[in-house]
Amino acid sequence: MVCCCITEKFQLIYGRSPAWAARAPGRIEFIGNHTDYNGGPVIGAAINRYVSVAIAPRADGVWNFYSDFTGHLATLPAHCISRQEGELSWLNYPLGVLDAFPAFGFKRPEGFDLLTMSDLPAGSGLSSSAALELATALAFLSLTGQSIERARLVQLARHAENQFVGVPCGILDQGVSAFGKVNHLVWIDCLLQTFATVPLPADVHFWIFNTHTKHALIDGMYAERHHECMQAAHALDVPLLVHATPAQVEAARPGLSASQFKRARHVVEEIARVEQCIDALRGGDLVTTGRLLTASHRSSQCLFENSTTELDFLVDQLTRNPSVYGARLSGGGFGGSVMALTQSSFKESDALRIQQSYEVQFDVEPEGFHLLTANGAAPI
Repeated sequence: MVCCCITEKFQLIYGRSPAWAARAPGRIEFIGNHTDYNGGPVIGAAINRYVSVAIAPRADGVWNFYSDFTGHLATLPAHCISRQEGELSWLNYPLGVLDAFPAFGFKRPEGFDLLTMSDLPAGSGLSSSAALELATALAFLSLTGQSIERARLVQLARHAENQFVGVPCGILDQGVSAFGKVNHLVWIDCLLQTFATVPLPADVHFWIFNTHTKHALIDGMYAERHHECMQAAHALDVPLLVHATPAQVEAARPGLSASQFKRARHVVEEIARVEQCIDALRGGDLVTTGRLLTASHRSSQCLFENSTTELDFLVDQLTRNPSVYGARLSGGGFGGSVMALTQSSFKESDALRIQQSYEVQFDVEPEGFHLLTANGAAPI
């Protein structure tokens, strides 16, 4: 059954009810910063903030797209797939999915009205783009009477982002959003593209602080880091950095540029932190888990250089609070959000003090919210 909120909005925009709907959660990158496209492991959590998509068929060969976030309606001829710019750039995510359909053996819908709604803040590092890709893929498949295995859905959505949108992301975002499970983290072996869930110890909480600073991966910084990692792997004579050891990276330092060395060192050490974090979680050791999270941020800050002054300030403030196990940037970096893993004794009053300190420092109040884990992408 399509949920009433998106049904009412769909009726308001299109004058009729949707036939199908789906939603996909945002995600927290728990640990494993930029390890995914380097073939390493990563851990994430699907969260109870979503992108929802409703759809109904049309018989006139028209594709209509409406975003509740932007308030814009776009009309395209069916199968007219080309990159969009400006206020319509959000269309590149569903268009990328439609572009990928034939390559994955699926037929595209001939005509439709589509509406998207979201309570995920765009540009916050919570992967609204992957959630949009997964939700639209499920909606298009439902509309055309097709089905897909979850792992293949992840591959299709990632293909859309890599090949059409142009972001050379790994499989983290789509994988966590697809395989999420309440009260669990999602562990991904990005080399083998296998997925597993890891139970969360009792009485742990996630807090997210959105800096409202720029998080536009497509504008080059993400691609630059990707390129530096690939260059470092080539210099080390390995296919991907997951195949390198810290000793190899150190030995190759004279032949690497300063940036290549730092990127490679971050990645190989971050891969080790992910494995250590799995062991700590399975043992219920949240103190060690928190220490690893904060160490991950410091490596992002100093070696991968994808943090910002705003993100560093929040991590500094949070880690001074005795109810915080650890904190780190969550996502691609270059703005976005900080995640804190906390005890239940961390309250809204603590979050408010952090926000007020940030506002004094940067003259803007960050958005802070408490999140729960969620199940993965599915029809609604």
